[in-house]
Amino acid sequence: MVSRAAVVLAAGGGSRWDGDGHKLLAEVDGRPLAAHALAAAASAGLDELVVVTGAVDLSGVLAGVLAEALPVAIKVLHNDCWAEGQAGSLGLAITHAAAVGHDAVVVGLADSPGVPPEAWRAVAAVEAELAVATFAGRRRPPTLIGRSLWDQLPEVGDQGARGLLGERPDLVVEVPCPGDPADVDTMEDLRRWT
Repeated sequence: MVSRAAVVLAAGGGSRWDGDGHKLLAEVDGRPLAAHALAAAASAGLDELVVVTGAVDLSGVLAGVLAEALPVAIKVLHNDCWAEGQAGSLGLAITHAAAVGHDAVVVGLADSPGVPPEAWRAVAAVEAELAVATFAGRRRPPTLIGRSLWDQLPEVGDQGARGLLGERPDLVVEVPCPGDPADVDTMEDLRRWT
């Protein structure tokens, strides 16, 4: 049986954020921004939800997601080196996935509130080593990365799977998905969702 984990990257500092506090805690429809992505990933029904935190304490947000009684195991990993870029956060998740025996990870971002569980499920269901969601023909996370490619991911810097998608076009399966993949980086972005 193939085991797949949903990975939500939620460690960044939100350097472009021009609002009060951290963007992942900003309110969207009565809940913190990060709660939307976390709930969608948890509701997708994968074998485990891995959340990588860093710049901001998301324990209250995670407690809210857990309170929804979603039947999924949640593993929280803290990236002490979050300021060094996304590669380190993805590396933590990959190390965990390898240790517990997952065959693939499906990676998404905590600042994308419009990506629904259906998108996570659709990408996870693909029999491939590398797959990416497309929204109106545009590639955006979530992205599936199979075990055979984990050692090809960057170890440092602010890039996750994007480089791998460019380097291995022969392996990429595009998965049309519903939803809106726009991320929230600024107050202007946030206004779209409120």
